[in-house]
Amino acid sequence: MRATVKDVAALAGVSPKTVSNVINGVVFVRPDTRHRVETALAELDYVPNLSARGLRTGRTGSIALAFPDLSTPYSAEMTHWFVEVAHERGWSIQLEQTGSRPEREGELLSRGKEHLVDGLVLNPITLDASALSSSVTAAGTDSLPPVVVIGEVEQTLVDQVRVDSVAASRDMTAHLIAAGHRRIATLGDSAGQFDTATARARTRGFELAMAEAGLPVDTSLQYSCPDWTSADAFSVVRAAVDRGDRPDAIFCFTDSLAIGAVSAVTSAGLRVPDDVAVAGFDDIVDGRFSVPPLTTVTFDKRLYVDRTLELLAARIADRQGAAELVLIPHEIVVRDSTRARAGA
Repeated sequence: MRATVKDVAALAGVSPKTVSNVINGVVFVRPDTRHRVETALAELDYVPNLSARGLRTGRTGSIALAFPDLSTPYSAEMTHWFVEVAHERGWSIQLEQTGSRPEREGELLSRGKEHLVDGLVLNPITLDASALSSSVTAAGTDSLPPVVVIGEVEQTLVDQVRVDSVAASRDMTAHLIAAGHRRIATLGDSAGQFDTATARARTRGFELAMAEAGLPVDTSLQYSCPDWTSADAFSVVRAAVDRGDRPDAIFCFTDSLAIGAVSAVTSAGLRVPDDVAVAGFDDIVDGRFSVPPLTTVTFDKRLYVDRTLELLAARIADRQGAAELVLIPHEIVVRDSTRARAGA
């Protein structure tokens, strides 16, 4: 006979309501209690009746997650953590890619409004291009389904989780300056074709640090990429080196860009970091095993996802209240791709 919630509750020594809270993942349950319930669920091979639960609660047990580009290492790592943490909360995830098709955000918002998913996590590249902005303009925030935005777009419409990219880029640039670098290039600059909220924030942080150090920003060393890929980074940096650019260091706005930059510099017969230091952002696993390993901005990706889904769960449970912004702490991890210049 199929086990029931009451059977699980009796075995775990908790109430049926607590079992439901663990299964639904919306209400906080103490870790030791959650462990007892999960052990009982596994022992009894409990299978939830999703159809009945949906009729009873009006929830699907699914959320939607959208990244601009699912092919990037950063998106892959973040998606990994979203899937794992969502399952811990009893949610399944529907994935979407929205970078070149921003109208897909509108489709996701429609799914939420039609209660086909319980909530959404969106990562728009700019607020202007996001369906979120147009939806709010048309009908106000009350019409939105539960939504949490991740990333650097500056907005106060809905809950948001992000790293402070301005501060992080400022810190990375300050690290390069302290190492004796003065002619610092950036890769991913917002002045080019890839003008995103992330590019703008990281450019702003770089420029603030240069100004604080009394150093001029050489606009000829602010390199743009049509796409933030290692291949595009290689092409842009190799072209710059071939025309005679010799920056002391290159601050790349992602680790994927930095990996391409390292390859371009070394392919031109220069050494990293002896001739050109290279730094990245995001601390993807690949960057730790590049040659040389990348100096980068790191942050706790699991914490980032935990806080995002906590906000989403709270918004699903209570649609009222002001939007909340959560900033995830960052650190500069110094590895072999940067080194103090001689005499610094």
